[in-house]
Order: sequence, then C-alpha cells, then structure tokens
Amino acid sequence: MQIFRFAEPVFFYGLLMIPVFIIIFWIMMSWKRKAMKRFGESKLISQLIPDASKSKPQIKFILLLFAFVLIILGLANPQIGSKLETVERKGIDIVIAIDVSNSMLAEDIKPNRIQRARQAISKLVDELKNDRIGIVVFAGNAYTQLPITTDYSAAKLFLSTINTDIVPTQGTAIAEAIELSMDAFGENDHNKAIIIITDGEDHEGDAIVAAKKAVEKGIKIYTIGMGLPEGAPIPVYDRYGNQQGFKKDLSNNTVITRLNESMLQQIAAAGEGEYVRANNTQAGLGFIFNEINKLEKTEFESRVFSDYEDRFQYLLAAALALLLLEFIIFERRGKRFRNVNLFGSKKTNIKTES
Repeated sequence: MQIFRFAEPVFFYGLLMIPVFIIIFWIMMSWKRKAMKRFGESKLISQLIPDASKSKPQIKFILLLFAFVLIILGLANPQIGSKLETVERKGIDIVIAIDVSNSMLAEDIKPNRIQRARQAISKLVDELKNDRIGIVVFAGNAYTQLPITTDYSAAKLFLSTINTDIVPTQGTAIAEAIELSMDAFGENDHNKAIIIITDGEDHEGDAIVAAKKAVEKGIKIYTIGMGLPEGAPIPVYDRYGNQQGFKKDLSNNTVITRLNESMLQQIAAAGEGEYVRANNTQAGLGFIFNEINKLEKTEFESRVFSDYEDRFQYLLAAALALLLLEFIIFERRGKRFRNVNLFGSKKTNIKTES
C-alpha cells in the first residue's frame, strides 16, 4: 500500500496567479488588436505581414501557463510513501472533551475561555510522543470531533475548527460527553484518561454516575475548570464576528456566567482523577498531563508510512520541456507554411494600377 502527499503544500498559493496571467494576456492581445486596427483593415494588414501567425501567441501562452503549473506542483514536492511499517509504541489513550457552549466565550480568562482551552490543548499535543489522542466537543449534546489517533497534525487541524457554533444545542451535557469519550476508546487494554474542559455551568445529566462507570472500565476522569468564580458576562456577536453587546435574560439583565467549581471537583473525585482551575497564567493541562504520565504506559501497534520518495523532478523536467518548446516556437510562420490556409478562406489580392 502506498500513500501520496505533497511535502510543501504552501506553494499551491502560487496557482492563484493563473487568473492574473490570463487577464494580463487578454489585455495585451486586446491592445495589440486595437493597435493593428489603427494601421488599416485586418485583411490589408495580413497581406502586408503574411508571416504573422494569429494562433502561435495563444499556443506559446498556453505552454507557459502549463509550465508554470508544473513548476508550482514540483515546488510543492509530491511524495510517495513506499513503505508501511508497524511500530510498537508505549503510551496512554487520552480523550479531551471540550465545552463549546456560549458561556465559554466569557472573557474572565483571556482572550476568552474557549480560545484559552484551545491554546492549552495545542501545547499539550506538542508534548505528546507515543500517546493517542481524541477530541469530543459538547454543549447541549456531545459529538466526536476527532477519533482517537496518533496523528498529531490531524489533532491540531481539527482543534483549529472548534468554536461555539459547532454544536447547535446549548447546555453542558458533561454526562453525555463522558459516555461518548468512553466509546471513543473502543475495546482495548490501554490505560485511558478523559480530560473534561468546561465551566460546568448549566450542567445537565448525571455526570458523577457517568464518571463512576468510566472508573469501572479502567478510565480516569480529570476536570479543568475554565473561568473564575466571580464570573463574567457572555459576549454576543453578529454573523461577521462583531460584538453586539452581552447576553441578557428575560428581564433584560446582563447574564453573568460563573465557574461551577464544586461540580467539577465532584466529577474528578468520582472519576479518581484530579481537578484543576484554569487562570490567566496556567490552563491546568500541564499539571493534568503530568498526572496522566504517572499511569503505566501500554504497548500498542501503530502503522506509519516511511521512506517517502520525492517526485518533484519529473514535474520540473516536464516544465523545462514545455519552456524549451515555447522557446523554439516563433510567432512568425516559416516560408514553407506561408501559403497554408487551414480554414479554406480565400485570399484577397491587392491590385495596383499604374
């Protein structure tokens, strides 16, 4: 089995220049046609310069365009993974369940609760080595955002898409998030841990019962409280991301969202884990990860592609061939092709009378 990838996909942005080149070429050709018309009628001009070719400029431009595309693809460096290896790893399975309810937009922790959580998770991913990670998002319902994996690049990619609009139903379904996280592990004997990142407000379901069920399956529950006990208002944004004020209740009073610390402490205790409160200097994930690292690591198999082989040289060689072809094509027709008329149109001879 082989896998195909581009080692430097950032060069694909260069393809955005193609429409610019086409517009510039069209403008130049239009300017050329207008300039020729100022000298006389097209039939007269064609007889005065019989060697001029109308199609060759377009052909040369197309060749240059294809050469440019091939150069961009070559710079992106296509590679083929020619070897699939099964590697024995030792690690822990971790599922991070992150609250994406609107209360996570509160700014008592800068820049706000959800962005602070995402930054902390990103740093945690950078520290992972042989561990596997999965991501669950929850508000009124819970959803698997990333199945458990050792692909840390994919974890960061999925993490970047997490926001408060990703789950339509509001609420804080911690119990459902724990149950979904347990399902994400599958049937294996690895040591497992669930990290719940939430403010715990508007808590729904019996999360303590769910945490105890997790312990029965050998899964530890850790909780991180995002927010401060004194709380903060919930910003309201329009569709363009501009703040329109703060969320209000039915009596038009500003809603203050506060950290439900006692609930998160109870969940961590029932899950035989630890609770940490985040603040503006520490998000708590570092401490939690150190605690998780104390668990015994389990061996598991992981398949990875190795020995990627570069294929850019073929594309650059093809681009060079097109450039050479464009170079040897002259815009004027040769003498032997001067009288060739592919479309069968009649030539108009200019007769002069003496």
